[in-house]
Amino acid sequence: MLFRAGKELPEPLTIGKSTKKENEAMKRILLGTLFTAISINAMAEAPGGPNCGWGNMLFEGQRGTPAHFLASTTNGTSGNATFGMTSGTNGCSTKASLTYGGKSWFAMNGMMNELSEDMAQGQGEALTTYAVVLGVAPEDRAHFAAVTHQHFGEIFNSADATAETVHNNTLAVLKSDPQLAKYATEA
Repeated sequence: MLFRAGKELPEPLTIGKSTKKENEAMKRILLGTLFTAISINAMAEAPGGPNCGWGNMLFEGQRGTPAHFLASTTNGTSGNATFGMTSGTNGCSTKASLTYGGKSWFAMNGMMNELSEDMAQGQGEALTTYAVVLGVAPEDRAHFAAVTHQHFGEIFNSADATAETVHNNTLAVLKSDPQLAKYATEA
């Protein structure tokens, strides 16, 4: 029992004890999920076009993080950018390609080594996370793991392969597989 100012306090509740290995695995999953979410949210530069939504109209001509944050928040909370993209109003257009100028999610969070190990083995958390990021449906993930394992030498074609090279090589392998070709988009 704990004591505070002469009163007994109950012991803190513990739901269950985790092993160090489980804690490390959970940390990696959470980090991977965090960076994946960040990447997914940052994937498109100006979705709907550079002038899309009321936020862009209200903060037109302003620069800096606060103006961009407020414009994005205005567009996101009111749904006007989504409406504009579907109706072709609010300065929105969906004709241009979306672009991404940031770092690849798995290079940014240091998962290249784990991904290469998992792909070489044909299974693992990093490989599953990569499949999820690519949009591979749960029913196709075992096939994804098998195909990427089979083509490991093509995907990781050198010891110093960059994340971009690995990603492009993965897409090329997916395009050549009838079951996985639908996931080989340049999103």
